[in-house]
Parts: sequence; structure tokens; C-alpha cells
Amino acid sequence: MRALPHGKTIKHRMVPPRDPRIKLRRVRASMNSYGLTAAVLVISVAIWQAVSMAGIFPAFALPSPVAVWVSFIDILRNGYGGQTLISDVLISCFRIVIGFVGAIAIGVPIGLMMSRNKIIFDLIDPLLQFVRPVPPLAYIPLLVVWFGIGELPKAILILVGTIPVIIIGTMSGVKSTPPLRIAVARTLGATNAQIFRKIVLPSALPEIFTAMRVGIGVAWTCLVAAELIAASSGLGWLVQFAGQALQVAVVIVGIVIIGVIGYAMELVIRKLENWIVPWRGHD
Repeated sequence: MRALPHGKTIKHRMVPPRDPRIKLRRVRASMNSYGLTAAVLVISVAIWQAVSMAGIFPAFALPSPVAVWVSFIDILRNGYGGQTLISDVLISCFRIVIGFVGAIAIGVPIGLMMSRNKIIFDLIDPLLQFVRPVPPLAYIPLLVVWFGIGELPKAILILVGTIPVIIIGTMSGVKSTPPLRIAVARTLGATNAQIFRKIVLPSALPEIFTAMRVGIGVAWTCLVAAELIAASSGLGWLVQFAGQALQVAVVIVGIVIIGVIGYAMELVIRKLENWIVPWRGHD
């Protein structure tokens, strides 16, 4: 018990220990989720193998899972088209990180400013709505003409394709802030800076992370589109180069790797969200 002015006292409440059964239930739920995912993958591969063995499609059009695995091992050891698989993966991941991090670094502040300032919103929103519906492929010829086929146009394409998602998600998060919280904070004498830092930004974070999870898929779409046309390395280039040679097994290897890496990046964002925004709950 702690003494307060005017003889008032306040009692310290004992925090009950965390029930180990709750942690056990979470572990079991997580194991069940992973088991279900594994079961879906096994069933999908089994169906794929059955369709391949039935001869519904020619072997060159739909290679079996075994043939795809053999192609993967061969590419992993010997590379393909003069590039190693590891280098293609690293190059694509580097391009994604540069463009995606740039979109977050620019898009989140712009979204916050647009949601807080009507003039900034009126200046940027028309441009945002103009850029948003244009498919990324439409920008590739311009970027190649302006910047060549180096790394810069690919990073810009990822940024341009992803930044509208980040901006809109950020604005949506700010607008979802409960007005009652802001009113209570003002009643208690909080300044605008304190309201933004302690109420608005925490309320917007869940929507920002949701936008990031959507944006990572858009970023991969933009990257693969760029690498299909204006690249000599990367996973998108691998898929295009193998497709021109009718090496469908190699194409499937590239598609699977892109999907696995994209899913892994989404999981990283999800884990960051669970760590930074614990009050939202775990996915």
C-alpha cells in the first residue's frame, strides 16, 4: 500500500501468474494449424501426381512432382541459363527489399500526412487515384527507356506498384481511430503530438501491417513482371527463359520458389505485427 497526498492510499494489485494451460492450448492450436497445412500440401501433391500419371496432359506440359524435384536439384547444383539458382534468388530478394522498404518509408508518412491535412490530401489524392489502377506492366517500357535495364527501374516499379496500397492502408488505419479515445485524451489535457503518438499511430498500426502484407504480394507481382521483360537474372527471368525453351519443369520450379519466398516474407511481416501490435491478437 502506497501513501498519497491528503491521506489517500492506493493498493497494489497482485498480478495473477499466467496459466500454463493457456500456453499449452496455443501450442496445440499452432500444431494443429501446421498439421492442416502439411495435409493440404500432401493432398495437393498427390492429386498432381495422379493427374500426371493418368496422362491427361502430355508429360512435357505437366511434369510429375518427381520430375520437378529432379529439375530443382539439377538447377540447384548446376544453375540454369548461365545463372545459379542461389544468385537468382538473392537478386530477386534484394530487388524486393529495396523497392518494398522504399514504399513503406515513403508511403506511411504520406498516408499519415494525407489523413491529417486536407490540403496535402487534395494535392496527392488525384495522382494516387491516377496511378493506382494502371497495371505495373504499363510502366516497364517507360522505365526501361528512362533508366535502362539496371536495378533502378525494377526498384521504382516495385515502389510505384506497392506505394498506393501502403498509403491507402495507412489512411484507413488513421480514420479507424475511435473518436472517443481522442475526445478523452483531449479532456485529460493531451497535446496534438501526444494524441498522435499515443492514440492515432497505435490505432493505425494494424491497418498499416495489413497493407504491408497485401503489398508484399503486389511487390512480387511487379518484380516478376519487370524480370520477365527487362532483366538477365532473377526468378522472373528464370521462369521466362525456361518458358521460351518449353522447360515446364523449370518453370514450375521458379513458380514454387517465388511462392515459398513470398509466403515466408508475409510470415515475417505477420510475426513483426504480432510483436509490435500485440493487442490485435495473433494470426
